Amino acid sequence: MSKPTPLSGFPELLPAQRAVEREVIASLSRTFELHGFANIETRAAEPLDRLAKGGEIDKEIYVLRRLHADESATSMATTGDTLGMHFDLTVPFARYVLENAGKLAFPFRRYQIQKAWRGERPQEGRYREFTQADIDVVMKDELPF
Repeated sequence: MSKPTPLSGFPELLPAQRAVEREVIASLSRTFELHGFANIETRAAEPLDRLAKGGEIDKEIYVLRRLHADESATSMATTGDTLGMHFDLTVPFARYVLENAGKLAFPFRRYQIQKAWRGERPQEGRYREFTQADIDVVMKDELPF
C-alpha cells in the first residue's frame, strides 16, 4: 500500500494543535460575548450567482456538484442554481440578515467563527481551507458615524 500524500492547502491538526486552536476560539468567543455579540453560524454553501456578485467572479470558488447527478440536477446547474463554498463570511452573513430581519433585534451585534474555503493556490500561511473570525454590528435604516 502506498503512503498517503497530504492535500495541499487543507490543514489537518494534531491533537495538541487542535487543543490550542479550540482554546483560541473559546477565548475569542468569551471576549465577543462579554461585549454583547451573539454567535451565529451560516451554511457552508451559497448559490454561485450570489457568491460571484451577479456573474463577476474575482475569487476562485469551490463549486459543489454531485458525482452521479441525474438529468434534473444537470439542468439545474444551467439555470444558475449551482452551489459554491463560501470564501469568506460576508456574503452568507448579508443573506442571513436579509432572511431573518424580522426576527433580529437591531442593532444586531454578531460574531462568527467558522470554516471558509478559497480556491487559490496555497502559499505560506495561506490555506484553501481556514477558520475565519468576524464581528459586525448591523444597524436598521441608517448607519451612524
